[in-house]
Amino acid sequence: MTEEQEVLNFDIMQIMQMIPHRYPFLLVDRITECVPGKYAKGYKNMTMNEEFFQGHFPNNPIMPGVLQLEALAQCSAPVLMTMPEFKGKLTLYAGIDNVRFKNIVRPGDRFEMEIELQKVKGPICKAHGTGRVDGKVCVEADMTFALK
Repeated sequence: MTEEQEVLNFDIMQIMQMIPHRYPFLLVDRITECVPGKYAKGYKNMTMNEEFFQGHFPNNPIMPGVLQLEALAQCSAPVLMTMPEFKGKLTLYAGIDNVRFKNIVRPGDRFEMEIELQKVKGPICKAHGTGRVDGKVCVEADMTFALK
C-alpha cells in the first residue's frame, strides 16, 4: 500500500520566501502543484511589461531561451525547498543537458512549467523540466542543481 502525499501550492508571496529572486528576475508567478521531493507544476504569465521583451526583439517580442531555463529552475526550487534537508538552502544550477527549444514564448502567453525530480544524492539533485504554452512544448531540459 502506498502512502498518499499531500499536494501543496504556493502563491507569489510564499515563493519569494523560498527563493531570493525579485523583479525583474522572478520568473514564476504561482506553484499550482508540488509534492515535496517528487514534482512541481507552476506558471508565469507573460506581459509586454517584462523588461526582456523590450530588447528581445523590438517589434517581435520573444522570451529568451536562457530565461525559459531560469524559469524552470525557479519552478524546481519548491520541490527541493519543501524537503526538510534542503529547507532554507539556495538552489544553484550545476548543469543543463539535453536542452531543446521547440516553440516561442510571447507576451500574453501563460508559460506553464512541469518539473520532475529524478535523483537526489547529497546536495546534488537532477530534474527534468518542461515548459509549455497552450499545451505545446516550448522548452525541455535535464537540469542538475547544487544546494548551498
